[in-house]
Amino acid sequence: MSLRRTGVLLAVLAATGSGVVPVRAQDAQTEITRQVKSKVQPVYPDLARKMNLSGSVKVQVVVAPNGSVKEAKVVGGHPVLANAALDAVRKWRFEPAAGESSGIVNFKFEPHQ
Repeated sequence: MSLRRTGVLLAVLAATGSGVVPVRAQDAQTEITRQVKSKVQPVYPDLARKMNLSGSVKVQVVVAPNGSVKEAKVVGGHPVLANAALDAVRKWRFEPAAGESSGIVNFKFEPHQ
């Protein structure tokens, strides 16, 4: 299994009850070499909004041969934002492949005023 490093920036918007909060997801350290078929947008947590919290959450993912996320675990980031990133990336779907793929997805959360 070959993994490549890239700096591809993906814009992801999360809809919340009080407006739209931009959340960027990028393959920061190791790109998963498979195409993403569908992405679920992380929801900016209410507690984070109340705290005016911004930050990044890095999630290590393992993608099964069928394209579903087999494993996801937080490897860095603010605990208040971590569950939102995990919940979203677990719903992502990738193109099928012969074997498993793994990599890190970096979600960047920034509150809108």
